[in-house]
Amino acid sequence: MKRIVGVSVVTLALTMMAAVLVHAALSINGAGATFPYPIYSKWFDEYQKKNPTVEINYQSIGSGGGIRQVTEGTVDFGASDGPMNDEQIKAFQEKHGFGILHFPTVLGADVPTYNIPGVSTALNFTPEALAGIFLGKITKWNDPAIVAANKGVNLPGSDIVVVHRSDGSGTTYIWTDYLSKVSEEWKSKVGKGASVNWPVGLGGKGNEGVTGQIKNAPNSIGYVELIYAVSNNIPYGNVKNSSGVFVKADLASVSAAAAAVAKTMPDDFRVSITDPPGKTAYPIASFTWLLIPERFSDAAKRDAIKAFVKWMLTDGQNYTEQLSYAKLPKEVIAKEEMALAKVQ
Repeated sequence: MKRIVGVSVVTLALTMMAAVLVHAALSINGAGATFPYPIYSKWFDEYQKKNPTVEINYQSIGSGGGIRQVTEGTVDFGASDGPMNDEQIKAFQEKHGFGILHFPTVLGADVPTYNIPGVSTALNFTPEALAGIFLGKITKWNDPAIVAANKGVNLPGSDIVVVHRSDGSGTTYIWTDYLSKVSEEWKSKVGKGASVNWPVGLGGKGNEGVTGQIKNAPNSIGYVELIYAVSNNIPYGNVKNSSGVFVKADLASVSAAAAAVAKTMPDDFRVSITDPPGKTAYPIASFTWLLIPERFSDAAKRDAIKAFVKWMLTDGQNYTEQLSYAKLPKEVIAKEEMALAKVQ
């Protein structure tokens, strides 16, 4: 009888200890880009397994929402696929009295993905064709601008259904940043940004929403982060780069896009790598960033976030390629590790 009571006491004590540990878990909240959500979800899960007293919650609401929420102070960190512009950084500084830092996390790619009944092959897209489609000037799948780059493919005369993001989006920033570099008409009429006034098309919320629209709309085309096309098993096209080569988005071609800036990365890490030089470089690639305030009133949160970033830059990089993201260049990682000292 005494032994049973003893076991019960020990069990009760262990249960109470577990409850205390759970109660003591530090909760960190972030929000932003959908582009890196698959890898962020994996990272936060793996990190908590190794650090059970730290819980990182992340809302995949789009880069615009991430910038807005971190500026308003409703989250501990934001995330964006397009770097904050000078005006946004100034707004943050004016509200808080200190700055915000950009930490690149991985490299990813925007891909043109489509749903054309009877066509499952990887199509080739020139910059001119992509700009023309999203400007609403190329309206049929058998337009000469598309046919010329896809010899032997039986393209229908169906109307093209354009799909784009409806929310403020870093994926959109990357796409429009690229189009602004390769098309003067796009640059002057639409420009680049997380949100733009689209000339044509249907809107979908998040990479998930655009993927769903394309899967359900015959003869559609849109842009999503590479992992969303891969995981949903929908075709995506090769894009002609600045060297005149049609390149498929993959780990090697995305890494090649970053190679040109890896050794000359600016101190604030705000850089565009769309339409880069190099025969093997995929032209619509980008870093994606965590947006971390320079100062924290809560020292425990500050230390936990810094520890996570350090882990992300080392062990965390080993999870990237299984989810179709490219690892950060070593030169960028070394520079980021030094920049962590700025977080106070």
